[in-house]
Amino acid sequence: MTGVETATIRPMSKTLPLIDDIHIPQMGFGTWALKDAKQATLHALQTGYRHLDTADYYHNHIEVGQAMQASGLPRGEIVLVTKLYGHTLEPKNVGPAVDRFLKELDTDYIDLLLIHWLSGIPAEDSLAAMEQARAAGKVRALGVSNFEVDDMQAALATGLPVCNNQIEYNLEERTDDVSEFCLANGVTVTAYSPVKVSGRAETRKLVALLAKAYDSTAEQITLAWLMAKGFIVIPRSNNPKHIESNFRSLELTLKKEDVAALDAST
Repeated sequence: MTGVETATIRPMSKTLPLIDDIHIPQMGFGTWALKDAKQATLHALQTGYRHLDTADYYHNHIEVGQAMQASGLPRGEIVLVTKLYGHTLEPKNVGPAVDRFLKELDTDYIDLLLIHWLSGIPAEDSLAAMEQARAAGKVRALGVSNFEVDDMQAALATGLPVCNNQIEYNLEERTDDVSEFCLANGVTVTAYSPVKVSGRAETRKLVALLAKAYDSTAEQITLAWLMAKGFIVIPRSNNPKHIESNFRSLELTLKKEDVAALDAST
């Protein structure tokens, strides 16, 4: 049976404001290095995910677009995020790259377009070209990824509406200086690789104890922890059961003291 036939439809995720009237589901589905990006993404959509994260670097735009079409969902119900990388960040290349993305994804617009990594091209120049795509209606919101505090300061200094920074953040990798700066300045934070657990025995033990107490999985505990901290999360999986289990972390609300305990488990 296919994922469409077996998936359980669930309520949509809580959303966070990006800019103007644009909101993004706090629970997203990451598509990096999926074995079958179309089927996994389709299963995620049928499960209830309404936020998809991809990138030109992932080489799966076509498959993600096919999944969106196969889902039968109205385009307006899906928040689609993708990223520019390398030579596509050259100002002269941004417009043509966006047009290619739209064709590959089989859509009329991208909800959130990010700079994937800084690559020697001034971010302000790339962002200015991205803003032109936004003004043309091809992109709805602008953001960045893997930006440190000084990078964020420079990006915000442009005056352009940068509203998201996607960074690695989990129980092992905690870039609190970046996340705190972003949240303090009205920039949403998306945590990628969110379910990675620290190698410290104490942290693993705490997660295991909380998973037992809440009758949940370790992954659900880490995702609930991040969402309680105000982050957007984009777990990825090829396994239909894991895709569904991760989504069910939306049903889990951690006590404040348990969030604090995980915060302190460095």
